[in-house]
Amino acid sequence: MSYVIDFRPTPALPVAESNQAFPVGRIYCVGRNYAEHAREMGHDPEREPPFFFMKPADAIVPNGATIPYPQVTRDLHHEIEMVVAIGRGGADIPVEKALDHVYGYGVGLDMTRRDLQGEAKKMGRPWEMGKAFDHSAPCTALKPAAMVGHPAKGAIWLKVNGKTVQKGDLAEMIWNVPETISHLSKLITLKPGDLIMSGTPAGVGPVRPGDRLEGHVDGVGDLTVTYAK
Repeated sequence: MSYVIDFRPTPALPVAESNQAFPVGRIYCVGRNYAEHAREMGHDPEREPPFFFMKPADAIVPNGATIPYPQVTRDLHHEIEMVVAIGRGGADIPVEKALDHVYGYGVGLDMTRRDLQGEAKKMGRPWEMGKAFDHSAPCTALKPAAMVGHPAKGAIWLKVNGKTVQKGDLAEMIWNVPETISHLSKLITLKPGDLIMSGTPAGVGPVRPGDRLEGHVDGVGDLTVTYAK
């Protein structure tokens, strides 16, 4: 069977220290998973059940890229995150078995059109267009868990034009990676190729044309992207 239109190739991330690639199917993002970030967004960080939103797989941007500034926003925000790549699918995954489903880890940015998101919230509408837009998911190559283990603590930070704007520790997650995987797998059936962006620490803020963003997660990697002027 042939397709009736020209169709884009499957989005993929390179695998570190190899010539292989990880095909990306779906991108799930955990909202407000660090207490200080929850507070800065005006919410109580009490440990309520996690919630999720999605980005399209073709929102992926490779490490080192120059990105066009997005349309229809005057308030683009950065959110640095550790990315979890699912290598084995499943539903109703127990917490104690969750890490068996992880292929590896990367460093990503959940770029957010905060003005569009805020307006949608005020109107009681879905805020997908604040999150799920073109080029909204820069990400590094993935490092397999066989190489780096399963990071549960360590620094996560972001610099904009050389100035540190976000800084936290993976141990500060409200819901850790096994708990997040377990909870998400009760809502949907996870599939190989899914990515989970695990939440961002406090310090989210604006990005302007020409800005250079440098992100880091201990033991996982470094991400650098620049926004075109």
